[in-house]
Amino acid sequence: MTERIVVVGAALQRDGRLLAARRSAPPELAGRWELPGGKVEPGEAPEAALVRELREELGVDAEPVERVPGEWPLRAPYVLRVWTARLRPGSGDPKPLEDHDELRWLAPGEVWDVDWLDQDVPAVKATLLRWDTSA
Repeated sequence: MTERIVVVGAALQRDGRLLAARRSAPPELAGRWELPGGKVEPGEAPEAALVRELREELGVDAEPVERVPGEWPLRAPYVLRVWTARLRPGSGDPKPLEDHDELRWLAPGEVWDVDWLDQDVPAVKATLLRWDTSA
């Protein structure tokens, strides 16, 4: 059996809105939206991977708050786990630095206005159940 590779996603919240990131690569995913994040490296804790990925992809310093219950399959052998997260004070605004070409802060009524990647849809739904709109 192939070992699962964990991909962490951030349900990054600010002012009651959720951050969505539009993929610019690879071509088969370009133009679709996802929760930002990336692969956990060998020996790395998922929470540490989340902080690292947000720094690399968005240029921000964030902190994981809590894991969203569930795990969602991506293409084998990858699985997605999501944490709610918040920007640390003084972190600045996220910018699409790597693998993304646009970011949007979505209010609760706007979450489904973007074309989420199919594999992110159940994770976004689970996130909405735990959403703190005051964050």
